[in-house]
Amino acid sequence: MSQTIAPRVRTLLLLLLAVTGALLAGAAPVSAHAALTGSDPQQGAVVAEAPAQVSLTFSEQVAMSDDSVRVLDPKGKRVDTGKTSGQGGNTYAVKLHSGLPDGTFTVTYQVVSADSHPVAGAFTFSIGAPSKTSVAVSDQEAGGGVVGGLYGFARYVSYAGFILLVGGSAFVLACWQGGTGVRAVQRLVVSGWLALTGATLAMLMLRGSYTGSGTVGDIFDLNLLSQVLQTKTGAALVSRLLLLAAAALFIAVLFGAYEKREDEEEKGDLTFGLAIGGFVVAAGLAATWAMAEHASTGLQTGIAMPADVLHLLAVAVWLGGLSTLLVVLYRAPSSIGRSAVQRFSQVAFGSVAVLVVTGIYQSWRQVGSWSALTGTWYGQLLLIKVGLVVVLVGIAWISRRWTTRLAQAPAKEQAKPKAKVGASTSTPKKSNSAKSKGSKAAKGSQTAKGSQAANGSAGPSDDSDTSDTSDDKETVSVGGAGGGGKRAAQLARQRAAVAITREKRLRDADPLRTGLRRSVLAEAGVAVVLLAVTTVLTSTEPGRTEEEAKAATAAATSEQTGEALSLDIPFDTGGQDGKGIARVELDPARVGGNDMHVYVERPNGKAFDIPEVKIAFTLKAKDIGPLPVVPDRIATGHWTASGVQIPMAGSWQIAVTVRTSDIDQVTVDKNAQIG
Repeated sequence: MSQTIAPRVRTLLLLLLAVTGALLAGAAPVSAHAALTGSDPQQGAVVAEAPAQVSLTFSEQVAMSDDSVRVLDPKGKRVDTGKTSGQGGNTYAVKLHSGLPDGTFTVTYQVVSADSHPVAGAFTFSIGAPSKTSVAVSDQEAGGGVVGGLYGFARYVSYAGFILLVGGSAFVLACWQGGTGVRAVQRLVVSGWLALTGATLAMLMLRGSYTGSGTVGDIFDLNLLSQVLQTKTGAALVSRLLLLAAAALFIAVLFGAYEKREDEEEKGDLTFGLAIGGFVVAAGLAATWAMAEHASTGLQTGIAMPADVLHLLAVAVWLGGLSTLLVVLYRAPSSIGRSAVQRFSQVAFGSVAVLVVTGIYQSWRQVGSWSALTGTWYGQLLLIKVGLVVVLVGIAWISRRWTTRLAQAPAKEQAKPKAKVGASTSTPKKSNSAKSKGSKAAKGSQTAKGSQAANGSAGPSDDSDTSDTSDDKETVSVGGAGGGGKRAAQLARQRAAVAITREKRLRDADPLRTGLRRSVLAEAGVAVVLLAVTTVLTSTEPGRTEEEAKAATAAATSEQTGEALSLDIPFDTGGQDGKGIARVELDPARVGGNDMHVYVERPNGKAFDIPEVKIAFTLKAKDIGPLPVVPDRIATGHWTASGVQIPMAGSWQIAVTVRTSDIDQVTVDKNAQIG
């Protein structure tokens, strides 16, 4: 059985690489988490005069440097000042040089969304008339290419390392404290620490190029590295490295002083201290993801970040403990106790409960609607993840059944010797000394056979073999520290190898442990795929954000191509000739400047003059207004105003004040969607 572990591990690794590659390839086109929803000048617009600046509006706040927005003339020469500034909300602008020639200009941008993912794009506008341009815009997605692939792989390795480090340590402290002396467990936890540390350093070096040019040569640019250290993601990665230094000390104590401690009371105190310290370090490591990714932006960040930390810890305890159990079942020289397997089963159940609760909350927060769940790549990935979790829980239930049967096995095994003794009551009983001698003789025979097997000798054991062994033993006692000492050491190693081989053979022959190993191996296989899906999910635009960005883009498009708004509002001032209709027209009825026309008519449709007309706009939902507008009379029953500013889209209340005489006046209103 133990000989089949290598092919199975290789199969799991191949499955991991295939799934990770397919998912990362499928996720590349939608890695951005913010969208450009508007610009001034508009995309494709032709303006009569050169603008003083170019402004861009995104669906959420973004981080940008001085070179994040570039404006290039038809010859490819940069015509912006290189200094970007915020204009309030999610709008950013860059100033342009004066005296720009006519022709087509290209605007390129590369920014970082609030959840640390790069966003890039380009558009054009023209001054005077469109012209040919020599500017070639790269079709590479932001965060793509070789650097993007390396960064994505480092993200996966960092998650895997965190799971092995935290889960393996939790398994040893909470389930099997005897595992501190098992070399395979030590290697697993240390490997997790090394993987997380190496991946974090790699991400720190790759970050500047990943969010910028995407070229391999910029990976070692120290100027980019210094800029990364000033960002939210850079601070999170540096914090992770500092916490990993504390984790190294934790590992040294766990597999050093803790293992050697023999006093039970002192060991109990040390266990408590390690548990508290380990939890603080593990929670801090999980927080470095929460503070820089999805949980740090959007709805309810005060709840989302702690929930994300708990979610990551639950995943690590469950899957990391599962990985440790798998290594112990296959690679550890000594069998793990039944009670330890039972304790892990209970810990895993609690972890799954936390995982389900926090996962449901995160799903609602990141998706928010059925259409986003089924119609976005994020929602589809989430459905795949839920399906994998269901499969994993099903296999875990099978493992739990094997664990229960394994726990009940000792009672059945103890009943068999009693039955055997009762059946042989007619046989004369041997003395205890005789039994002891027989037992020793049997053990000696087994040891001799095992030594032959270990030395590769063929053929059955006979008396000459036994006498040779006896002669060797006598030589050891006579030879002292010379050649006999080496022979004694060799025999000791052979006996140890035989003992380990015998123990593995007995362990592999146990059908209960074999069933448990197989179910745990199946769990590990599903967990590998689940981790790959989760890694891609964390770098994919959430469904709620994607739908909001689409809605904002559609609204911006509607604003840019809006149609005139026309409202007929009846009025009655109560005086003579006080009834009529005020028609308000707003063109193009969008955010920004608008032309307004007001027509006053009698009930029969004929225009008539009145002393005064005033208009006021109020957006009650945002507590904006009233914004007064006093139009100018240009003809009988016709007033107009230009450049009427509407600051944002919404359901605006349009109030019309009409005065038909010195004392007769009324204000009437109507709501209309603008923008």
